[in-house]
Amino acid sequence: MARERVLITVKTYPTLSRKYGETVCTAGIREDGTWVRIYPVPFRRLDETEQYRKFDWLACDLVKSRADPRPESWSPVDPRQLIPVGHLDTADNWRERRRLLLRTAKVHTRLDELIAGAKANEISLAMFRPTRIKAFVWEAEDREWDQDKVSEIRARSQQKELFAEEAWRETFKLIPKLPYSFSYRFEDADGRSSALQVLDWEAGALYWNCLRSCNGDERAALEKVRAKYLDEFSRRDLHFFLGTTQQFHQVAPNPWVIIGVFPIPHEQQLNLL
Repeated sequence: MARERVLITVKTYPTLSRKYGETVCTAGIREDGTWVRIYPVPFRRLDETEQYRKFDWLACDLVKSRADPRPESWSPVDPRQLIPVGHLDTADNWRERRRLLLRTAKVHTRLDELIAGAKANEISLAMFRPTRIKAFVWEAEDREWDQDKVSEIRARSQQKELFAEEAWRETFKLIPKLPYSFSYRFEDADGRSSALQVLDWEAGALYWNCLRSCNGDERAALEKVRAKYLDEFSRRDLHFFLGTTQQFHQVAPNPWVIIGVFPIPHEQQLNLL
């Protein structure tokens, strides 16, 4: 067991787990620039004082995951002890975020290198800078969670297998499933064109917020999401937080997905502020 200090940079949109209920994949970076994946985290079941934001520093006890062989994967000894101990803001022209994420950590620019590293089980989390953003697209998905999985989770919760606290069993509701998936199409430093799915929680939350502001007009909501992720972010020095999925880590032709975005202003832009 190791006591870690981790800057949280990624929270994915919640998924369903028969074993853990509703979970998020959380990832971050140590002060030495190495990456950590923390799973499982039943995020919405944490008390309000225990929840954390992106770019919070967490102090936590972690053990190497036995179920996940990827090199950066760790499990929290107790999710309730994922305690925020500070926050890294954008003060002084994003100076500390830029130092840690773009200088201390390695920034990759070639996807082939990351694919080879994943196949060798050498890497499963990375900071990546695309050379050119070509498009931000969406595809329709199933609108409901797998009902067999939902039924099993609800049955286990009633049997007190999932939620130790009575209040959570009484009030727990599943987060709505996103009816669309989002992807970036881009080129890397070798000119390789790729399309990677975006699993960032913020993209899903933005869609639901836009849907409400557009009075339920899905097309208008999707266009607003694209305006932010393509039009606005393309004017910045956009980087991706990349991660592999455990199922396809060493076997898929390209196991990488975008688990978060980092739309930092260009340095020359900052100098004009």
